[in-house]
Order: sequence, then structure tokens, then C-alpha cells
Amino acid sequence: MNKPLVSRTYWRGTWIRFREKVDFADLEQVTVNAQDGAQVRGLYWTPKGRRARVAVMAAHPRVDFSQHYAFPEFLRAGYACLGANLRSIANDVNCVHEQLLLDLGAYANWLKDEKGIEKIVWLGNSGGGSLGGFYQQQAVAAPAARIAKTPAGRPVPLAAAALPPFDAMIISAAHTGQGLIMNDVIDPAVVDEKDPLLTDPSLDLYDPRNGFKPAPQWSEYDEAFLKRYRAAQVARVARIDAAARAMLERQADAEAARADPAFARLPFERQRAILQRASFQPVMTIYRTMANPNYVDRRLDPSNRGYGCLLSERPDLMNYQLLGFGRLQTPDAWLSTWSGLSSNANLLKTAAAVTVPTALVNAGRDRDVYPETHSKAIFRALGTTDKAYFDFPNRLHYFEPDEGEDPAAPVREQMGKVLPWLQERCPA
Repeated sequence: MNKPLVSRTYWRGTWIRFREKVDFADLEQVTVNAQDGAQVRGLYWTPKGRRARVAVMAAHPRVDFSQHYAFPEFLRAGYACLGANLRSIANDVNCVHEQLLLDLGAYANWLKDEKGIEKIVWLGNSGGGSLGGFYQQQAVAAPAARIAKTPAGRPVPLAAAALPPFDAMIISAAHTGQGLIMNDVIDPAVVDEKDPLLTDPSLDLYDPRNGFKPAPQWSEYDEAFLKRYRAAQVARVARIDAAARAMLERQADAEAARADPAFARLPFERQRAILQRASFQPVMTIYRTMANPNYVDRRLDPSNRGYGCLLSERPDLMNYQLLGFGRLQTPDAWLSTWSGLSSNANLLKTAAAVTVPTALVNAGRDRDVYPETHSKAIFRALGTTDKAYFDFPNRLHYFEPDEGEDPAAPVREQMGKVLPWLQERCPA
């Protein structure tokens, strides 16, 4: 192969970092405790010699946003910036979105109580878009109306948590939710979750008999295949949901047996087996999650994107690699984060609760976020009447520079439109 499986831009730290030397800002490490006792840490940047009244906060379920590429331009304009890393940073095996909202609430309270910040602007880049939408939905809800349990049935203390709502939102190159992404990328040709090389040829996206052409030629699939394929994707997600819930039910049964007064009278070996089952935390392996027809058929949701996906120019092979969406998950994390059928972090549903000024940024060359499926659908779903759509037809997912281009140029292009919009609504 002439190209590596993992795309060069993704492998270079995904470009979620400063593109220039930031010697015009002060830095403070932040440590906060969430409502449930979890401790998380981030980085707080402030303009030198200036007290900030408005802060831009950015976070992602698993990516380090502590030095987000957009921060320098915000800092120059007088905004404080908080890169709020969460409890699932760099590892979403046990990422439960309902718990992440507690982390965000702790950071937001710190900004207001410790730093005197008057307004908080959410920067929802990539997976941060659906995360922020979910937070805002719960923050504006009456405490008693907030979600009381995760999709796995675990209690979550959102009702008891102080969740200051955002005052404005910037949704940049964001998908509609990790679960909805999974619905679109999961390979329905997998016959047996325990034997991932077994394939149903009639559902194999990368089989020439179904319309696939060798990479990097663009493929063309007929409508009948795509309709059957999409339905089979959702069916596989439903099967995994059922498997996850079965695991949780077995654990719940063991917990009930442990709590039963009769437990004390059981033989030691029986007690031991019950305690083991109640303590057991299974991890699910979700194979082959790089199989979205949009990766290889550019007629689907047309854009300026190149061949392949965010992670690779060879999704047909990347589909079998360790690195992939939702590869390792606890049942709790699968249901909360990666199941498009069960996750609450669905921006198409939570966006109605977003009634604050909101800017949406579309990156036209994005290979995993598409204009109709994601950007325009989110924009239409937003509950606010004060919203702006900024299209950058020649930019990538993380506004990475092209070969030989000034690394900061794509950022300045984006901020050249977004920053004036924000300054009009939330002056620094």
C-alpha cells in the first residue's frame, strides 16, 4: 500500500492544538469535583493584563481540547478560554454521557463562582456539539424534569447538580451524536459478533458485486442496496443493544440476590458466585465500524470531501483495525454514547432546547460530517431564532492546514466569520 491506513492529518494529534505560540495569555490549571465526586482537570487561558467577563468553554467526550486551535483568536479578542477535559479523556470505554454533564456543570460553576465569569459560550467542535446540546437541554430543564437514570438504568444526580446554562453556542464541524454516527458507520455484514471475519456477502459494502470499486475509485451503490444496508445497520445496533441490556440484567439479578435476606444462609460457594456476578464489569468489542457508504460513494450527501473517512483513506481496510469508532465499550457506555437507538446525546432531539444565540460551522471537506445529514439537519433543529450558518467549503474536520499552508490560516478563516458574530452578541 502506498498510503498508511491511518490518515496523516488524523495521526498528527488530530490538529487539536495551538497553531502558533501563545505568549499573550496567562495559563492556570483547573481541578474541579463533579456532583458525583469525580475529579476532572482542564486548562484555563486568560488574556494577559485583562480581566475577562466572558469565557469560551470547549470539551469533547474523549479528545483533549485543553489547547483547542480556536482559543488564540478568542484570547486576542479578550475572551477567556477553558479547555475542559472530562473523565473519559483519551478513553471512552466507560464513557457515560449523563455523567459527563456533571463534569461540565462543575467547570461552569467554577468559571462563575471562582473567576467571576458573567457569560459562558460553548464551543462544540466535533463530538462536543452533541455533548453541549445535551448539557444545555438538561441545564435549562427544571431539576425535577432532568434525566434521573442513564440508558443502562443507573441513577445519575443531574437533579441535584447546579448546571448553569450556556449563554451562546458555537457548533463547529459537529455530527448529530456519536450514536447516530455509529448507526451510519457500523458494518451490517458482520454475521457473528464473536467471529468478526464472518461476512454476509449480500451486505458487504466493500464487495464489488454490491457496487464497490477498488480504492481510491469512487463507488456507486443502487438505491435498493442502500435501503437494505441502512436497515441492516440499525438492526445490528439493536442486536448489540439487546446484548448490552442482557449483560446488565444478569448483573442486576445478582445484585438483587446479594441484597436478599436469604443470601446470608446460602453456602459460601453460592455466595461467592453471586458476588462475582454482581461485581463483574463486562467489556464489549464492537468490530467493523468503518463502513459508511458515504465514505466511498460521493453522490451520497454531496460535498467537497475526499475519498475515505476521518481516520483513513482506506476505510475498506481500516474497518478491520483496532482504531475505530466505539471499538471497546462497557454495556453502560455503549447504550449512553454509541448506540443511536439508546443514547440521549442526540443533537437532533436536544437542539430544540437550544434557544440561545448559536453559530453553526460546516467544513465542506469533512469526511465524516456531511452537510445534509449533520450540519443542515442540526441547524434546522435548533430552537433559537438567532442562529447563523457559516460554510467553509474547502476546509477539513479540524480545520487542518493543507500541505505547505500556514497552520493558523484555516483557523483565522473560520474565526474571521465566527468572532464578529460572537462579539456582537457577547462582547468580551
